[in-house]
Amino acid sequence: MHEEKRVLVTGGAGFIGSFLCERLLEQRCEVICADNFFTGSKRNIRHLMDDPRFELQRHDVTFPLYVEVDEIYNLACPASPIHYQHDPVQTTKTSVHGAINMLGLAKRVRARILQASTSEVYGDPIIHPQTEDYWGNVNPIGPRACYDEGKRCAETLFFDYHRQDNLSIRVARIFNTYGPRMHPNDGRVVSNFIVQALKGEPITIYGDGKQTRAFCFVDDLVEGLMRLMAAPDKVTGPINLGNPGEFTMLELAEKVIKISNSKSDLVFNPLPADDPKQRQPNIEQAKKHLDWQPAISLDDGLKRTIAYFEQLLKL
Repeated sequence: MHEEKRVLVTGGAGFIGSFLCERLLEQRCEVICADNFFTGSKRNIRHLMDDPRFELQRHDVTFPLYVEVDEIYNLACPASPIHYQHDPVQTTKTSVHGAINMLGLAKRVRARILQASTSEVYGDPIIHPQTEDYWGNVNPIGPRACYDEGKRCAETLFFDYHRQDNLSIRVARIFNTYGPRMHPNDGRVVSNFIVQALKGEPITIYGDGKQTRAFCFVDDLVEGLMRLMAAPDKVTGPINLGNPGEFTMLELAEKVIKISNSKSDLVFNPLPADDPKQRQPNIEQAKKHLDWQPAISLDDGLKRTIAYFEQLLKL
């Protein structure tokens, strides 16, 4: 009889983590979801609690975790500026100590381990679109450095464990991801715009609104993460996972207003420090090694996300 795979997802009650837990259960994996609920929510995983293959552990990855698993997805870390700047020291600890603890666990039980890294390792990029061999342009002492440098250090640790201990690693650099279960107050542009539009409040645009982002729907991203985990061992990454469709903030605001039938006006505020002017993934590596590219358009993804927030705001 084929044994079920046991998979640990740290940050499993978060926005992306909860969708990943769901997909893993659909594939009949046993799933251990570890989360300290700093930004994750039990609401995101409540519908999974009755599944006998699902286990929830309240745990902070800055402390070691002792479990027997075959695979580890290390997603634990606040990922929006409001949350990661709330306690920057803890953010760095989560990325660095969290990586050390999860790599230690992977080494002990010989598990394959995937790190959820970020496009923020590229900082405010001078090269556009960003390819995986670009080393980035990061301010190491700025207000975003706790996240950017924490994730960069985690990548360093992953590759050193790989070289030193022959650990089976995967590193995904995740670009802007959106969808249902986003935190309504996380300060990210998609959730900000949607909540403001649905409440009929003015939509806040920073700078002139010409800065660009590329938005990947969460279902597409989770598919990419699972394909990377299942890839041959020589495919360690880092691999960009994101949607190469590039939109200005003004274009995004207009789409949200149109789809939500909102009467909101636009207001313009100064740009925050070290805010990247443009973001767009080059996903040639993901296409080549994972046969992956996003399938869900921004319009379709926004419709599903707006429907979720409409329900949420009624609660």
